[in-house]
This record gives sequence, structure tokens and C-alpha cells, in this order.
Amino acid sequence: MLVNRGLAIGEIVTIRTTAGEEIIGRLEVEDEKFITLGKPHALVATQKGATLAPVIFTVDVETIPFAKHSVMIGPLPSGKDASDLYIQKSTGIALG
Repeated sequence: MLVNRGLAIGEIVTIRTTAGEEIIGRLEVEDEKFITLGKPHALVATQKGATLAPVIFTVDVETIPFAKHSVMIGPLPSGKDASDLYIQKSTGIALG
């Protein structure tokens, strides 16, 4: 049986949008209409394999709200490898 322990503000989570994008970020707020992520990054394919890139490049914002009607899955706690990569890409701090 899967036990839902809930999510904490500040936890690194993953969502999948109805467009198929997989997005990871720090959970800031979740309410009836929006899931707001801090410094969200999207999973992107490169010649060297998958990596993370900022969701939006042309706007300097720390948080982005995602409408729940555009989220197909999540928010779910991100796995350790994904969380470590997210911390490295969003802060520049490399984890061992």
C-alpha cells in the first residue's frame, strides 16, 4: 500500500504537464488552482543525454505558478539523483 506522507514547502518535487514536460522545482505553494515552484527546471534531451534547463529563459523570476488543470501528474517528491542535479543546476553547488 502506498502511503501519502504529504509534501513540505521547500521540498524538491516533480510535475508532468499535460504537454508532456517533466518539471522539477522547489515547492513554494500548492492551493486549489496552482502549484507554484521555485526555480523550476525542465528535463531536456541533449547529445550527451538528459539534463535540466530553466523552464523560461527570457523572464527573471524566482517562482512560477503552474495551473493545476495543466498538470497531469504531481507534485511528487523527486528522486535523489534528480534532486541532486536540480540543486547543481539551480544553485551551482555540485553535490558529491
